Parts: sequence; C-alpha cells; structure tokens
Amino acid sequence: MKSRTKVVVIGGGIAGCSTLYHLTKEGWSDVVLVERNELTSGTTWHSAAQVTNFGGNQTMVGLKTHSINLYKELAENPEYPINYHHGDGGIRLANTEAQMQGYRHFSSMARGMNVDLEVIDAEECARRHPLISTTNLLGGLWDPLDGDIDPAQLCQALAYHARKAGAEVYRNTPVTALTQHKDDTWTVHTEHGDIDCDVVVNACGYRVNEVGAMMGVHHPVASMEHQYFLTEDIPAIVEAGHRMPLLRCPISDYYCRQEKSGLLIGFYEQGCKTWGMDGIDPNFVNALCPDDLERVMDVLEGAFERMPALAETGIRAIVNGPITYTIDGAPLVGPIPGKRNAFCIIGLRAGLGEGGGHGWLLAQQIVHGEAQYDTWVIDPRRFTGHTNVELTALKAIEDYQNEFRFHFPHEHRPAGRPAKTTPLTPIMAAEGAEFTVVNGWERVDYIKPTPDFHPSLSFNFDEAFGVVAAEVKNVAENVGLCEVNGFNRFEITGADRHIFLDRMFCGAVTKRDGRVGLGYLLNHHGMVKGEATIANLPASDRGAQRVWYGSAAASEFHDMDWLTAHLHPSEDVQIRSLTNDQTILVLAGPKARDVLSACARGDWSKEALPWLSLRECYIGFSPATVLGISFSGEHAYEIHVPNASLYAAYLALRMAGEAHGMKLFGARAVDAMRMEKGFLHWKADLLTEFDPFETGLDRFVKIDKGDFIGRDALLKRQEAGPRAKLVSLKIDTTDGPAIGGGSLMQGDKVVGTITSGDWGHRVGLNLAYAFVDPSLSTPGTILQLDRCGELVAAEVIDPSPYDPDYSRMRG
Repeated sequence: MKSRTKVVVIGGGIAGCSTLYHLTKEGWSDVVLVERNELTSGTTWHSAAQVTNFGGNQTMVGLKTHSINLYKELAENPEYPINYHHGDGGIRLANTEAQMQGYRHFSSMARGMNVDLEVIDAEECARRHPLISTTNLLGGLWDPLDGDIDPAQLCQALAYHARKAGAEVYRNTPVTALTQHKDDTWTVHTEHGDIDCDVVVNACGYRVNEVGAMMGVHHPVASMEHQYFLTEDIPAIVEAGHRMPLLRCPISDYYCRQEKSGLLIGFYEQGCKTWGMDGIDPNFVNALCPDDLERVMDVLEGAFERMPALAETGIRAIVNGPITYTIDGAPLVGPIPGKRNAFCIIGLRAGLGEGGGHGWLLAQQIVHGEAQYDTWVIDPRRFTGHTNVELTALKAIEDYQNEFRFHFPHEHRPAGRPAKTTPLTPIMAAEGAEFTVVNGWERVDYIKPTPDFHPSLSFNFDEAFGVVAAEVKNVAENVGLCEVNGFNRFEITGADRHIFLDRMFCGAVTKRDGRVGLGYLLNHHGMVKGEATIANLPASDRGAQRVWYGSAAASEFHDMDWLTAHLHPSEDVQIRSLTNDQTILVLAGPKARDVLSACARGDWSKEALPWLSLRECYIGFSPATVLGISFSGEHAYEIHVPNASLYAAYLALRMAGEAHGMKLFGARAVDAMRMEKGFLHWKADLLTEFDPFETGLDRFVKIDKGDFIGRDALLKRQEAGPRAKLVSLKIDTTDGPAIGGGSLMQGDKVVGTITSGDWGHRVGLNLAYAFVDPSLSTPGTILQLDRCGELVAAEVIDPSPYDPDYSRMRG
C-alpha cells in the first residue's frame, strides 16, 4: 500500500469510484481509493439503479447527461462491458394542470442543456407504457434516454479504468482516523497503515458521519429505509416485444422499471422510517433491513390502480435497504465547510443515476478549483450551523414523502420550521406575515391580507400579486419597513485589512471611514465568485476601526472559507462572524429620512449622511449602525441592530412611522423592486460560469489597480471576448414570470437562459435577466421565451428601467 499520494478517496460505492475515475480523467493518476469492505457493499449494491436526464435545475440536468453519456461509453467498451439498458424511455406522471405546467417548464430548462424532454397527454402515456391506466391521469413528461444499469458492474468498470490510468484501490481497508497537519495536508490512518495525502474525500454513503467525526465535522445527511419488490414474470411484458419504459408516479408515490420479464417496483410511503439515527452496526455490510410490507400497503394499492396487472402478479423478492438524504434532498458535493483540502460527495439519494456526473464535477473542483458548471446547488456550504441530526431527519422524511413532487415557485414545505428566528419573528407572525426561508431563517415574504390567505402553487403569477403590488406602492410613495435577517456579516480588523480586501476584490475598495461600497470577488479563473458590501466603521466606544463585510445570507460558510484561504500569514488581519448577532431593518421610501429623524438623534439630512455613507447611532435607545444604501431603488437605510435590542428598535421605528404611512413589506416586494433597478442576486444571476464583463459588472472592475485574485485570467478572457452577456428583458405576457432556467429561443435554436424574473410593479413590466449570445445583447433585440411550453416575445431592454440615474436612491 502506498504511503504517499495526492488524493485519498474514502468509500467504494458509486460516489467514490466515480470520483477516482474522474480524477484520472483530469490528469491526476497518483490517487487512491480505500474501502472498508468490498466495492459497492454499502447502498450501491441494492440500488434500483435508474438513470434519468430529469433534474430540477440545469446543473443537475448537465451532470445527469454526463452520467448517461459516460455509462453508454463504458457499456460499449469491449475491455470491460457492463449491462446498461440505455434509452428505454421513462414517464413522470401528472394528474393536475399545475404539475403539467411544471413539466413544461422543466422541458424548457432541459432544452438549454441540449436535452429533449417531451410533455405528453394521458393517452400517449398509455400508448408508450401499455400496463398503465389513464384513470385520474392528465399526462406526463417523457425522457427518451431513461434507463437502468447494473450497479456493481458500473462501479467495477470505473475502478478498472481508474486503475488502468494509474490509480490504486485498497479493499478491506477500514479508515480508523484522520489527521490534518499544519500545512493542511492529511494523514489517513487505516488498519493496514497510514497514507499521507494532499486531499481527502469523504464518499462514505450512509457512514458519512463516521468519517465526518474523524474530521470534527457533522454533515446534514440522514438515511431512510426504502423498499422495492421484484415481481414474477408478467405476460404483457413478455408479449410486448420491447422493454417497458420506466415510470415515476407522484400520484401514488411509486416507481417501476422492467426487471427481466417482470417489474421492479419501489415505494415512497408516507409512513416512512429513518435508519441508523443512533449509530450503525460495524458489521452491516452487503446487508438489508427487515421487510416491512404493512408500511407500503397504501402505496401499493395506488400502484394496483395505476397498473392493474400488478394485482395478478406474484412477488419473488423484497429489498429493504438504507438510502441517504440531505437536508434539502440535493447531494453535498464539493469542499467541506471549515476544512482545507477536504471534500465530500455524499447524500446521493439517486447515486447510480447521477453519480457519474457528481464525480465529474467534484474531480474538476479538486484539480482546478472550480467545475465547468456553477455547483452551488450541490455545494456542502449552502447550509450553515443549524443543520443538526434531528432537523436533517425531519427534512429527509419530508423529501422522501415527496420524492416525485417537484418544488413550485414560492413553495416552502413545513418540516423543520422554524429553524432560525429573531426576536421579531413572532411579532411579524402576529402582523400577518407569510414567511419564506433563507438558509433556515424565517424571513417575511409578504403580509397576508387575511389569516386564511393561501395562494395556489403555480408557475404563473399567484394570488399574492396584488398584495406585493400594494407593498411596493407604499414603499415608492411613502415608506416601508422590512426585516432582513440572516444577512452574512463579517467583522474584519487589523492594520492590513484594506491591503487584504484590495487583493480579494476586482475593483476599487473604499477605505475611508464612514463610507460604504459594493464590490465583486473573482476566482482564479477570472469568474465571479462573490459579491459583498464593504462598510468602514470608524473607531468609537463600540470598537476600534473595522470593516464590515456583508453578503448574501446563504454565503456565510462559502465566503468565510474563501477569505480565510487567502490570508497571508504575515498580514495583520482578523475575521470574525457577526452573522447570528445582528439583524438588518430596512427603512425604504421617500419618507424614510423623516421616520429616521423622528426616532434617532442627529442630523439625517442628505448633506450630513449622503448616499453610501454610514453612522453609528441609537434608534430610540437601541444601539444601531445605519448605512445609506438601497436594494429597492428608493431612498433607503439599512439599520443594523444587535439582536438583543432588535425589538426595541423595531418599536421605535413603528412609532415614528405612524405619522408617515409606514407599512411592512417583505422579500417578494424586495425582489420585484431589485429587478426594476438591475440589481443582481448571488447564485441566481452572479455565477462562477461567467466573468464580470459577461455579467455586466464592468464598472466594478479596475484592471490597472494592481494584482488581485483572478486578474491574469480575466485579462486573457478579456482578450478572447465574451461568450455570453447578461441582459435585461421585457417579457410580453401577464400570465406569469420568466422562471430561472427557462430557454430563450431564436427560431429552433436556444440562444440564452433565464436567471431571474419578476413583475416590476413601478414600471408595469414583466422583467427578466438572462445570459444570451453576445450578438443578441443589443437593446431592441426580440427573442422568444419558452415559458412553460408557450413561446412569448422577450425584448432586450436597457438595464434599470426604474430611475436609471439613481436620483431616488440618492435622496
């Protein structure tokens, strides 16, 4: 066994084997996989092994497409062929128009990834799958490349080709401990000796947290028992003369695929069961859980109704084994938060179907620092400190119960709520707030007109449209108050803080005390990594000179990792998080200054506190830091208050606002207003797939300021010219917004992809952002948006259609 290697991958299921294989494809051959038993002896061996193109976003579609192409290539390789039923086709059923509309959106989204999904009616579903009934069925989504694969053969093939490229695999080699050294390298301790390495990868399936504990981390992954049956031969399948398509049924919570001349039928019962919550037997290897037929009888009855032939078919085998779920159902693939040179590829509930793509993207991150897609939707750092075992289990149960039910826009499921709150959460609830969830935080979405107000789930504008319009109107004409909790805030101190920040940002970084600026961070490839507000706080009785770094609520772990990774040992810089200590109250509208003047001492005139400046003060008697900035496009203040004083500050502002028509507003109104101003959202519009010039951030780049992270790569990209441009669009429909991922068409060709969309209530326009071919970025260009299957005109317009000269924000 080697004593030194570049990477050690721990775990020999699909996740580990795919990672090892793809590391060799990226050019790293000095890599090792260690497995405590035999390859595929965890969850992989009993996988139903379905391989579909369907995904909830473009990243997932892209990695699944890679899996399909890879598996086909492996299956056809005469050196190590594998059994892969490629292209049997598959149908996702629907019995509501809302589900069908969702399928039409996913078809549009997939088209942008060169994947053809087809929306078909009930009769066509039955024609393609002759075993199903059309009772209570509207139609479905057809994936022509759907299929299934032999899991053991697949993993052995990946390991075979990795070995051939120079990798090594050590079976029956349990890891006993992990040690990280001062230079951030690792020692992997095993029962057969130690291996020193640069990088370690946790690919341990349901034993993920056994290895996590060796690193001192906990991963939000839980296991669920999952049962499927193998039936006796079914005459209709024997007589069909072709393989049956795969079937996934959100109506009755089951799936099925052909297995020999019968079916494999799996169930997602409502009375489901977690597994391994109190530890896992070390001898649970190639093992199953006890059968529990009673638990799935209600689901089985629905399957009988949809497929009557099942009622006359015997069962020849029952499989009940653990599968892993994360806290939001999507895998965790990427850097482990708070660790250096440590990655994970875990929580792959559909591991065989998409594991080829996950290993592909992870290998790119390990070797190159980033993957070719923005991988935030699977990034382990998208969750922060609230993701304990109990909360993860509750969300895993909920996701299991809704396995084939996609999330609608503005849908927030109830399990595990409220995870994060402030002192104002119950106050806002009493005011009639409907809450959205941002990184676990309960944030006001809008104020309900009546307690029983419940908008329908749809891809169209819903019943909250008028409510949001009224909130925007009051902000534009009077003044509104909004709580923004969970906003990421780091306090950066030390004599070299500005030198450090100047290196991190691609543009000019304001250094003057009392001033505020916005800037962008790039990765080493010159792509947009992050966005942050920089506020310079002067020395006072509250502290020495310091910088507040503010960014998106979900970015806390991501940004801390990035900043601390680039600190120079010789620099006098300290970074600490204040994210959970303070909350922002946003005061916005033409009367905002009047309200602030009524509850805080001092001169709040434009001359005394101009736009992009700050002041420490008291709101009533609550200590606060006020920043003159706006995300709404109106004159506004961000009022940062310690949570201990938040309620008192809120009461003072509410009392001061009574004379000025102040009302509460929520996140939906904020999102609508930011669209009108051309303001962007991190990980919706700001992606690592594009550089700042392609994203329209030219004014925030200062190439000649000296060295900064990504500068050399950005210069090369600038010479090559843009591959895409982010544009603002006017969508010619009042039915609903452009949904992220939707495809923009010119004839039959996809020429762009929507990133955000919403109605601009102040300008009366249906607005969207999209990355398009640069030749189509000129205002006045007319494209076609495939919005849930309907082609509507989309005109490129100038950004910031509301108050383009920023006069209202300046006050």
